[in-house]
Amino acid sequence: MTDAAGGAARGAAAGGSHPRHALDPLLNAPVRLSVVAALAPLGKAEFGFVRDLVEVTDSVLSKQVAALEEAGYVVVHKGRVGRRPRTWLQLAPEGLAAYRHHLAALRAIAGDWASG
Repeated sequence: MTDAAGGAARGAAAGGSHPRHALDPLLNAPVRLSVVAALAPLGKAEFGFVRDLVEVTDSVLSKQVAALEEAGYVVVHKGRVGRRPRTWLQLAPEGLAAYRHHLAALRAIAGDWASG
């Protein structure tokens, strides 16, 4: 599992001071960033809701969620609604911290352009 400060630690290890070194490599993938961004304001969301919101197929979302889950950024809950199996996705505290850190790095890279 990766810790939430992993992106910053990798940036510091690279020895660079440019804010790009603080970007989380896991969140550089557009679908993973989209999933985390979708989950950030929600407590928990059903897999199909996230799939439709991010506009990907089941298999693409499943693969990206597996990477986020392995890193400790997303928690996957499985259950049933009636007779139908359901999967819910929840952003872990580590994932929220990594997302916020990643956004801060993007804002730092964009500089004054990001605010206006």
